[in-house]
Amino acid sequence: MHSTNETTRRPWNLGRLIGPKPPFKPKHIWAIRTRLQHEGRTRDLALFNTAIDSKLRGCDLVRLRVADVHLGDGIRLRATIIQQKTGRPVPFELTETTRETLAAWLKLRGLRAGDWLFPSRSRPGEHLTTRQYGRLVDEWVTLIGLDPAGYGTHSLRRTKVALIYRRTGNLRACQLLLGHTKLESTVRYLGIEADDALVMSEQTDISRLSRRPSWAAAPNSSPSEKGGKPPVRS
Repeated sequence: MHSTNETTRRPWNLGRLIGPKPPFKPKHIWAIRTRLQHEGRTRDLALFNTAIDSKLRGCDLVRLRVADVHLGDGIRLRATIIQQKTGRPVPFELTETTRETLAAWLKLRGLRAGDWLFPSRSRPGEHLTTRQYGRLVDEWVTLIGLDPAGYGTHSLRRTKVALIYRRTGNLRACQLLLGHTKLESTVRYLGIEADDALVMSEQTDISRLSRRPSWAAAPNSSPSEKGGKPPVRS
């Protein structure tokens, strides 16, 4: 018989931080952008900004082609791609900062419409892999003194929609931007808990939204005196 120690397997997640990775804060975004720009990492800066704006999964981000973001003589303001996971289209916008960095990247590499937007440096003709993308995210996080174990590629995907949700509370908009088929998926993905729901409920005062009928204005007045109609009693 084998001893307990010999048959016990080491848990795959031992010593690892598991669970949803948090989104980046605005100060983290600006810090990473500044470091990448200072170090002249044009490809990485374009990839980082595109990841933030597009809110795409890593598998979709690395498979972007030049034609997906470039049209004619400039970078598109908006784009739509088909997600690999769901097979459904998902739209995204490209802000001015992202368009500028993408334009600089395309000019540097001289890429054509059918080329991968972020080609692999080690495998000619192939795109950047999700594993390589993940390693780059670890490097970016380390650049600004954060623990790479606490962040990942989904931190970039969550960043913008998390800010949108905090400002608007519009879950439907977040669902569309993330390309989720179910609203429940968006709730879980953003980590929305009961406390968030209660805060939104507390901020909604129904008494201020509804207008009292004229007959209810004064308890001692009859409906005929106020020109209104009394409530219908069953």
